[in-house]
Amino acid sequence: MVQTPAYFEYFAHSYVVDSTPDGGLTGRILNWKTGAFDEDPEHVTDVLFDHGPDIRSLDRERFIRRTEEQRQRYLRGDGPIFALYQTIDALWDTAKEENRRITKEERALIDSLYRRTFRMWEDEFARRAAGEPPTFTFTSVLAR
Repeated sequence: MVQTPAYFEYFAHSYVVDSTPDGGLTGRILNWKTGAFDEDPEHVTDVLFDHGPDIRSLDRERFIRRTEEQRQRYLRGDGPIFALYQTIDALWDTAKEENRRITKEERALIDSLYRRTFRMWEDEFARRAAGEPPTFTFTSVLAR
């Protein structure tokens, strides 16, 4: 039996497997254009039983980090989420300018900021699903 949620990287996309109310399994994949997870049960068998070089199992922390790295890379906008992404970029830029690796403290801060932005996205999508207006706007760098 699969313990859910189960987290994966599927061909560079964040992918999560969850239980359904009827006892089955479903999957959701990160949409790089919207930042949301789209229902996509098609890959459940692949991620659970066919790990290849393009499919990796992740723990929750790594899943959050990968998801936020993807959102940061593909989405642009205004608001607190994007300000936090700018803070993360500044940490990486400083380390690069100083020709050094990110310190353990900086890595911990980045991970903390990613946990925060992950929660902010979840809250935003829940508000929108409940019919509330968006609290911010964003666009994708990918062609629509």
